[in-house]
Amino acid sequence: MVRPLLPSLALAAWLLGASAAMAQQVVPAQSEISFTSRQMGVPVDGKFSRWTAQIRFDPKQPAAGQVAFSIDTASAGFGSPETDAEVPKPAWFHVARFPQATFQSTAIKATGPGRYEVAGKLAIKGSTRDVVVPVTLVQSGAASTATGSFTIKRLDFKIGDGEWADTSMVANDVLVKFKLALTGMAPL
Repeated sequence: MVRPLLPSLALAAWLLGASAAMAQQVVPAQSEISFTSRQMGVPVDGKFSRWTAQIRFDPKQPAAGQVAFSIDTASAGFGSPETDAEVPKPAWFHVARFPQATFQSTAIKATGPGRYEVAGKLAIKGSTRDVVVPVTLVQSGAASTATGSFTIKRLDFKIGDGEWADTSMVANDVLVKFKLALTGMAPL
């Protein structure tokens, strides 16, 4: 009875190893999630300094991939003490009630060499919307870099609520950009 068990254990070990090899690690010092809004027509840049990502992705099998982000909304910063003090307040991110924004992929598909669309659910401040995020993946040796950008409507998520809902002061469109340095990615 020991003999049939050995091939089963070997297969299980191989499957576990293959699964672990698909998980990528983000290199935080080389990664960034940022955003650009417009206030009275002038671009205003900001970024999130605290977030985590769980990525399992094989470029040759994109449909089997999974991507999840959790962003600490209190970490949003514009580099201006006055603006940064406003961001956690109820009219903006309401950090006390909604400390996290999240993204969870629902589907990933290839759109060309090194190009993918990641569809998923984006949840901010108690509102959830479907988004499709275009991603470009570039590799150099063992290092991979995923970049992309997409636009959200801030009022869909009640960001800049109340007196700030006037889009002539703060535009409704917010461009979200990311650069993720990754290790552990299979070759393209």
